[in-house]
Amino acid sequence: MTHEPATVEFTYAEVGATRGEFPPGYHHFRLRRRIGSGRALFEAAGAQILAYRMQRGTGILVAATTPTAAPGTEMTMRLGIGRLGFRAHCRVVYVLDEPDRRGFAYGTLPDHPEIGEELFAVEYDPADDAVYGIVEAFARPGTWYTRMGGPVVRVIQHWFAGRYIATLT
Repeated sequence: MTHEPATVEFTYAEVGATRGEFPPGYHHFRLRRRIGSGRALFEAAGAQILAYRMQRGTGILVAATTPTAAPGTEMTMRLGIGRLGFRAHCRVVYVLDEPDRRGFAYGTLPDHPEIGEELFAVEYDPADDAVYGIVEAFARPGTWYTRMGGPVVRVIQHWFAGRYIATLT
């Protein structure tokens, strides 16, 4: 990791805002997809998310400072393709450990191409036994190339969110 934990500030002021109302001035994104049913699936998927399964399964996780997500965990991602790839850092903001909701959110650090926060979670609906994978984010461009990418960046984000959730099935 290139950053000492908590010595580098997040790139945005609204830290923790994926817990509620997303702040203005960002692109807002939410994907909630059913992955199956049953409390056992919920428990397994929750454990997988906290062990970075979504990031490992899509091949972007390079390293994390803890074996499972915890507030303050620093994560290094490898974004891009081949020689056009680069490393980006983020930090876990909070962990969800509720009876019917598990996951974590991370926020961007200065070398990340986006500015904002992303939540990775699983929900259990006891009314019908359904289990849902969730990816939610608020973000805006943090570099010239993400600004130039405009709508293409958002399309890639939507595509990646689907891939994240697919790692749980």
